[in-house]
Amino acid sequence: MEYFKKYEVGKLQDLNEHVFAPEGVPIRLEGKVFLKALLGLTSVEVSLNKDEPGTGMHFFHRHIRNEETYIFIGGEGEMMIDNERFKIKEGTVVRVLPNALRAWWNTGKEALYYVVIQAPADALEAGTHSDGELVEGKVPWV
Repeated sequence: MEYFKKYEVGKLQDLNEHVFAPEGVPIRLEGKVFLKALLGLTSVEVSLNKDEPGTGMHFFHRHIRNEETYIFIGGEGEMMIDNERFKIKEGTVVRVLPNALRAWWNTGKEALYYVVIQAPADALEAGTHSDGELVEGKVPWV
């Protein structure tokens, strides 16, 4: 059994090479790559994202049962959740519950980079420290 899968997305600055344009939906987002199918993820969806200055999510959307965590790793912008509008930048982390309306926009002069993690709300049964265990053996870099 193979216990891992690796995929090379490329450099973050080149994320524009990835385009999300689902069939039958009038959406075309450059700089967005979903990892679920590429890695065979079974419990979470993860996307890597890049919005150029003056671009972003130009419509509100929401989810039915999945919460999302947005981790902003570069650039700056604004996000709107329901009726609250606030600034986002490198180091901002935002959790959004299902049903909340959400959208964001790059207001800066450089690209806005972020990771989105999507999973069913209230589904996590154990955190990292309670689900992990130490195993005998020496790692090669120590």
